Amino acid sequence: KVYEVTSGKKISRVALLTGCVQRVISPEINESTIRLLNRHSVEVVVMPDIDCCGSLNHHLGKQKLAHQSFKKNIESWHEEYLKNGLDAIISNTSGCGTTLKDYGHIFKNDKNFKKKAKKVSELTKDITEFLEENLKLNFKKDAEEKKYKIAYHSACSMQHGQKIHKEPINLIKKTGNEVLEIYDGHICCGSAGTYNLLQTDIANNLLKNKIANIEKINPQFISTGNIGCIVQIAKATKIPILHTVEIIDWYTGGPKPEILRSI
Repeated sequence: KVYEVTSGKKISRVALLTGCVQRVISPEINESTIRLLNRHSVEVVVMPDIDCCGSLNHHLGKQKLAHQSFKKNIESWHEEYLKNGLDAIISNTSGCGTTLKDYGHIFKNDKNFKKKAKKVSELTKDITEFLEENLKLNFKKDAEEKKYKIAYHSACSMQHGQKIHKEPINLIKKTGNEVLEIYDGHICCGSAGTYNLLQTDIANNLLKNKIANIEKINPQFISTGNIGCIVQIAKATKIPILHTVEIIDWYTGGPKPEILRSI
């Protein structure tokens, strides 16, 4: 079974990977994603049998467990693609998206999975990538709306893993707000999947440098595309940080994110 959420005239049908960590820690990110897509006539399918992309076990070198998750996901999405059609598989957690886009490479020599894995990887899009390339977003045109200085933190899994950097920045600029890029933005914040748990000293030093560079540009809040970065950065600064999709949802008719209510 799948859960489907539709609104208005359907122009596209996508499956959303909700992320096992994200849906527990920050379910509002998934809510914003579905709300935003539905508002722009995209049918969203959330498949309950897909509970994890396999990244964490993959990072830890637990190949057998990781590949069990990979194969289960590939079978499920590929079947849905064949039976009902999918225009994309959407990831709003860049660490997960990077792994999904790597499925095809991981199974390139597996005669039973290589074609299915390749198709799943081809269908996978980061939410900002999909929005920028496929939808004409209906941004609010309110001259009275307060303008903000927003620092954009480019997650390593996004900018290095998926080669996506300008797309989220362009989307935020369309809201009419000022986007500030962080000095040494190509360097990690120290989250890096399980790295912040296994290499705490190095991770904390990376975090300290990241916060210093953010505070130099004095933003009112921070935007990024990965839950790991959000949790990592939030523990070291009082500057609010949220997912880019929450901003785009807000500026296309959704509610103002709770974390920004006081600014």
